[in-house]
Order: sequence, then C-alpha cells, then structure tokens
Amino acid sequence: QVQLVESGGGLVQPGGSLRLSCAASGSILSSNTMGWYRQAPGKERELVAAATSGGSINYADSVKGRFTISRDNAKNTVYLQMNSLKPEDTAVYYCNAREIRSLIRYEYWGQGTQVTVSS
Repeated sequence: QVQLVESGGGLVQPGGSLRLSCAASGSILSSNTMGWYRQAPGKERELVAAATSGGSINYADSVKGRFTISRDNAKNTVYLQMNSLKPEDTAVYYCNAREIRSLIRYEYWGQGTQVTVSS
C-alpha cells in the first residue's frame, strides 16, 4: 500500500511563501504522476500542479507563475513551492499520486495540509 505523507502547511501573510513536501512510501511504481490538489471551503477540489516521473509538468492557470512543482525521484518526493501567496490560495492541500498497474489505475491521497493566507 502506498502512503503519502505531507508537510509544510501553515499560516502565511499575503505575498509570502510556503513549501509543501510529500513523500511517497510503499511500493509505488517508478513511473507515476504526483501532484497537488486543493479544496477551499465551499469550493470544488481542484488540481494545482502535477508532475510525471518522466518530467512533464502541468499547472492550474490560477497558480502558474507563482507555484513551482518539483520532484526528487530518488526520494519519491514531490514539492510545491508557493510564492506570492494570495488569500484565495487558502485551502487544504492534498498530495496525490497516480499509477497504472496491469491496466488498472491506482490513486493515492495524502492526509491534507492546511494553507492559510491571511493578514
């Protein structure tokens, strides 16, 4: 069973920065997609950023230019560097991992970490 452990959430002022980390443990495939989703109160869960083990990266338009996703494949860890944070970035951020084994998609979620952007 793959487990995702997140860290790095907290309270930050507008314009500030946070760095989220997510480490995958267990028998996750070396070929996978890891990323970050977020869900704010009263809003739908949305993709923030995702990165494949092969190096492809995708960002939500709302965070493009401010957030940077990166991976350390040797550590099975994905990071989200969040700069120029805005109050609308306030949400619970969830690490997500996806892989395909024998034509079956598997998806894993972290426990979530709260990011609050407020003065």
